[in-house]
Amino acid sequence: MNHTQSTLEEVAEAKGQLTMRILMTPDTANFAGKVHGGVLLKYLDQVAYICAARYAGTYVVTLSVDRVDFLAPIQIGELVTFQASVNYTGRTSLEVGIRVLSENFHEQNIRHTNSSYFTLVAIGHDNKPTAVPEFKPSDTVERRRFREAHQRRHERMRRARIRRDRRELSPLDLLQA
Repeated sequence: MNHTQSTLEEVAEAKGQLTMRILMTPDTANFAGKVHGGVLLKYLDQVAYICAARYAGTYVVTLSVDRVDFLAPIQIGELVTFQASVNYTGRTSLEVGIRVLSENFHEQNIRHTNSSYFTLVAIGHDNKPTAVPEFKPSDTVERRRFREAHQRRHERMRRARIRRDRRELSPLDLLQA
């Protein structure tokens, strides 16, 4: 391997983070003149996809959106920065956390407007889930994110078991609950 090539693990480690900036233009407005939440969700999904696909080195699909917190409205004309990071990996899945900052040029301030967590699954050439490189936290912040992501994963799996158990009940059983 020459100096321009690297292993998938080296690439994944370097690409576990992503920053993307987008100027919010009038076409992103809702009826109140702020950035439409649906537009923001679309960007969040794209950012999560890019971050996870770069890390995994393959196509990924969104499995779930664990949470999206809308902390403050984003104004038309603001520069929005999406800061994404891989927080956790399973065998075939990844959690990507995204922090959204909105910069108002006129007021010269930057606000934290949104946070979200996406779970994505890596898909191989056979259209089946495929293994992803293991995420190894390297500093205090990454270790904290890893622990929190592990807790969210545990909670998602608990909720999935409850849904599965409810599907196994007959409709008459549900009426009694």
